[in-house]
Amino acid sequence: MAWFRAASGVARLALRRNLARTPYHVARAGALPRFQPARCFHSTQLRRAAPVPRPVPLSRLTDSFLDGTSSVYLEELQRAWEADPSSVDESWDNFFRNFVGQAATSPGISGQTIQESMRLLLLVRAYQVNGHMKAKLDPLDLEEREMSDDLDLALYGFTEADLDREFFLGVWRMSGFLSENRPVQTLRSILERLEQAYCGTVGYEYMHIPNRDQCNWLRERIETVKPREYSQERRQVILDRLTWSTLFENFLATKWKAAKRFGLEGGETLIPGMKEMFDRAADLGVESIVIGMPHRGRLNVLGNVVRKPLRQIFSEFSGGTKPVEEGEGLYTGTGDVKYHLGTSYDRPTRGGKMIHLSLVANPSHLEAVDPVVVGKARAKQYYSNDIERTRNMGVLIHGDGSFAGQGVVYETLHLSALPNYTTGGTIHIVVNNQVAFTTDPKCGRSSQYCTDVAKALSVPIFHVNGDDVEAVVHVCELAAEWRQTFHSDVVVDVVCYRRFGHNEIDEPSFTQPKMYRVIQDHPSALELYEKELLESGRISKDDVDRMRNKVSTILEEEFINSKDYVPRKRDWLSAYWAGFKSPEQISRIRNTGVKPEILKRVGQAITTLPENFKPHRAIKRIFQQRAEMIETEEGIDWALAEALAFATLIVEGNHVRLSGQDVERGTFSHRHAVVHDQETGEMYCPLDHIIINQDEEMFTVSNSSLSEFGVLGFELGYSMENPNSLVLWEAQFGDFANGAQVMFDQFLSSGEAKWLRQTGLAVLLPHGYDGQGPEHSSGRVERFLQMSDDNPYIIPEMDPTLRKQIQECNWQVVNVTTPANYFHVLRRQLHRDFRKPLIVMSPKNLLRHKDCKSHLSEFDDVLGHPGFDKQGTRFKRLIKDRNDHKEIEEGIDRLILCSGKVYYELDEARKNTKRNDVAICRVEQLCPFPYDLIQRELKRYPNAEIVWCQEEPMNMGAYSYVNPRIYTAMRAISRGNIEDIKYVGRAPSAATATGFLSVHVQEQKEILHKAMQPEPIGFPF
Repeated sequence: MAWFRAASGVARLALRRNLARTPYHVARAGALPRFQPARCFHSTQLRRAAPVPRPVPLSRLTDSFLDGTSSVYLEELQRAWEADPSSVDESWDNFFRNFVGQAATSPGISGQTIQESMRLLLLVRAYQVNGHMKAKLDPLDLEEREMSDDLDLALYGFTEADLDREFFLGVWRMSGFLSENRPVQTLRSILERLEQAYCGTVGYEYMHIPNRDQCNWLRERIETVKPREYSQERRQVILDRLTWSTLFENFLATKWKAAKRFGLEGGETLIPGMKEMFDRAADLGVESIVIGMPHRGRLNVLGNVVRKPLRQIFSEFSGGTKPVEEGEGLYTGTGDVKYHLGTSYDRPTRGGKMIHLSLVANPSHLEAVDPVVVGKARAKQYYSNDIERTRNMGVLIHGDGSFAGQGVVYETLHLSALPNYTTGGTIHIVVNNQVAFTTDPKCGRSSQYCTDVAKALSVPIFHVNGDDVEAVVHVCELAAEWRQTFHSDVVVDVVCYRRFGHNEIDEPSFTQPKMYRVIQDHPSALELYEKELLESGRISKDDVDRMRNKVSTILEEEFINSKDYVPRKRDWLSAYWAGFKSPEQISRIRNTGVKPEILKRVGQAITTLPENFKPHRAIKRIFQQRAEMIETEEGIDWALAEALAFATLIVEGNHVRLSGQDVERGTFSHRHAVVHDQETGEMYCPLDHIIINQDEEMFTVSNSSLSEFGVLGFELGYSMENPNSLVLWEAQFGDFANGAQVMFDQFLSSGEAKWLRQTGLAVLLPHGYDGQGPEHSSGRVERFLQMSDDNPYIIPEMDPTLRKQIQECNWQVVNVTTPANYFHVLRRQLHRDFRKPLIVMSPKNLLRHKDCKSHLSEFDDVLGHPGFDKQGTRFKRLIKDRNDHKEIEEGIDRLILCSGKVYYELDEARKNTKRNDVAICRVEQLCPFPYDLIQRELKRYPNAEIVWCQEEPMNMGAYSYVNPRIYTAMRAISRGNIEDIKYVGRAPSAATATGFLSVHVQEQKEILHKAMQPEPIGFPF
C-alpha cells in the first residue's frame, strides 16, 4: 500500500477537478464556501440543511480516478505487468494479480474497471481519514460541521444503482476489513461497515500516524465485524459506576446549593470511563497511576476514582479541615480550596489486582499541573526500576479550552519522546464541555478540534459522545491498551456539556442561551443508559431502584459521619517521605564536609577520561587542569566543586539529576559533564563512573527542550517523589526563568503551605552584571525574595540547637561567592530531615575568576583547617571580611554588606584605593536572613557606617528585602535606625540593565567609586 498512501492526496484532488468539469457534478446543497473554516461543535448560529450528495454516473466521467496522464500511466503499467510481472513494483504486481484473477472467477464484477476499484479504495481511505467528521459526537446535537467531500459517493463516480453491485477490493497487507478473506463485497456492505466503524458515537483520528503497524493495530479494533458487546455483568458494573458519579453530584447540589464545587454534571461518564481504563491498565501490568486534572469534576474523581473518604470531602464542604494546635506531624499550612487538593489510595480493580492512585494537588492555573504529573511518573519509574515504563504511568485530564489554549500543553506533549523525559506514554482525557467559561469554541481556538495540538505527535485521538457511556468505556479501555502496547501518548476527547455555569452559582444563559435551552430539557447520561437497559430487557426497574437506593444511603451515612471527622496526620503521598519533619519539628543541623580520602578518590574519577577516548583538545586541557587541582588540592573552581558535590552524594547512595537547556556542556562552557569523542562522536559522562556497577540513571544530566515552564514543572514533579535525591533545574540565563513564573508562584514558593508537599528542588539561575544587556544580566532575585514568607520585623530563634528558621520559611535564596560554599549548599539539600526548595543565583564570570577558587580542605571534615570552625564544615550563610579581624574592630569606618560577584570587584577596588578601614562581608544566604551573623558583624564594627552594595537597580536586587531586615537586626542591639543603612548601587530602572557596554562600564565604576569614597555616603544614596 505504499503507492496508495503516497498518491491518495493527489488522487483526490485530481478526481475532484475532473468531476467538476462535468455538468452533472453539482455542488452539495447547503455546503459552506470552500474558504470558510470548518465549524466547531457548538455554535450559536442557526443550523444549515444537511448536504445532499448528487451522484455522477460512471459513463459521464471525463477521466479516470487520477487524470488523463495518470490514466495512460495505469494502462501502460497494466500492459507492462501482463508482459512481465517483475517489471512493475511489488505493490502493483499484487494489485493486478488480485484484480485480474478475481475478475476471471467472479462474473458479477467482470464489468468493473481498474479505475473503479481504485476509487473504491480511495473511498475506504476517506472514511479512515475523515469518518470522524460524520460521527455523532455532540450529545446536544448542536454541532455544525461541514461534511467532508471525501465521504460523498458521487465524488467517486458511484450512484445508488451501484449499491448492490459487487466490487473487487483485493487482499492487502493491512488490518481491518480489507484484510479479511472477502476480496469481493457489495458497495452497500462496504459502506455499512465503514459507517458503523467510523461514523457512530466515536470518531477516530489516527491516519496521521506514519507507522503502519500502529495503524493496523487500530484498524483491527475499529473495523471489527461485531460492534462492541458487553456482558450483562459488565453492564451492571458500568451502570453502578455511572450511578455513583451522577448521584454524588446530585447529593452535593442538594446539601450545599450555594457552594462552588465545579461539578461534573453533563460529563458524568468520565467516572466509569476512568475506572474501566484503570482496571484495564492494571490487567496489562500497570501498578501505579499519577493523575493530574483541573477543578471541574475533581471532587467526583477524588471520591469515586481515587477513593478519598467521602466524609472527609463532606467535612471540607462544611468548613474545611481545621488547623490543629498541638501534636507533632499535624502541621496544616495555609490550606487550599477543596477542589485543588490531592490524595492517594491503593484501590482494588475489577480484575482482582491492586493499583496505587495518586492525584496531584494543583492550582487554578489550568494545565500547569501537566508537566508535574509527568515528572512524578518518571521518578516513580526510576525508583521502582520500571525500565520498560509499563508499571507506572500518568493520566492527565484537561478542559477543551485549556487543552487548545495553554502553551504548557504542547510543552508537556513535546517531552513525551525525549530520552530523559519520556514516561512511556501519558493518557490524556479531555472533558470537552464545548464551552470554556463563557467563550465559544469558534472564539477559543483556530482548529476544528480542541485536540488538534496533539497531532504534532504521532498519537491517536478518540472523540466520543459523552452521553454514550459504553462508547466512553470502550475508548478509555482502548487508550489503556494503546499506551501499554506502543508506549506513547493517546488522547480521549469526551464530547459532553456543562449542565450549569462555570461554577454552580454562575448564569450560563447570559452567553450561551441556545445551548442552555437544550441542556435544560436534556436527560442525564444515567437516565439515557437506564432507559436503554430497561427497554432492551437487560435490567429490571427494581434493579435500578435498588442501585440508586444503595448509593443514596451510603452518601447520607457519610454525610452524618463527616460532622465528627478528625483529619489524620499529613499524607506525603509516598512511603519514601516517612520520618521527614514538618516545619514545627526541629531538624538537627548537620555538617556537610566529606572525608579527604573520599574527595580524592571521587576527584580522580571525575577528572579521568578513558584511555582511547579522543576529546576536543580544549576539553582535554580542562580535564588535565582539574586533575591537577585534585592532586595539588588548590585552585578548585566552580565546575569542579559542583562535580565533587554530585559525586559525593552519589557515593552516599543518592540520586542526582540535572536538567535544563544546554546543561551538559553548560551555557558558559564550564561544566562539560558530558564530553564527546571528536572522531567517533561517542559520549562519555565521568559522573556515571563513580561507583562499581553504577546505575546509568543514578546520575542524570540532560539537555532539555527549549522550554522553561514545562521542564521546570517536570523536574518539580520528579523531586516530589523521593527526598533522597538532588534534583536541579538550570536556566540558560537567569533572566529566562520568568518563562516558568507560574511554577514559581503557584507550586515552588507556596506548595508546602497549601498542600503540605515538600520538595528539595534546586534552581540554578545564572545572574550577574557584566555588560551582556537587559536580557542576560538578572535572575530577578528580587522576585524570589518578595515571595519569601519570613517576617522582616521579627527575629526568629537563632540558637543552633533550637533554630527552625529554614524549616519555617518557604524556600532558600542564596547568592554564593566561593566554589566550596556552593559545594556545601548543594550537599546541605540532602543532609537534613526536611526538604526546601533552593534558589541559587549562580555566577557567570566567577566561573573562571582568578580569585574565585577554593582549597580542597574547605570541602573536607577534618579539624583545624581554615574552612573548619567551631560548628564544623558546612555552608556559610555569611562570609566575614577576608582580613583577620578581631572580635571588635573600632578602626573600621565602613561595613559594606553585599551578595554575589560584586564582592570581588569591591575587594579589588579596596586594594586599589588602600581603604584598609573598610570591611566587606558577603551575605551568601539572603533568605532566610542570617540575623545572628549580621548582628555578629555589627558588633565587630561598632563605629562603622553600614552600607548595602549591589549591582542591580534600587528597585531590583536584594535591597528592598535586606533593608528592613538589617534594620531589625540593628534595632535589637540598639545600633541606629533605618536611615543609617546607606545604599550603593544603580538607580531605579525599568529595564534590568543597560544594553550599551560603555554605559555598563561607567555605571560599574561609579558603584565602586561611591562604595570606596572617603566621605560618608548620604541616605539613601
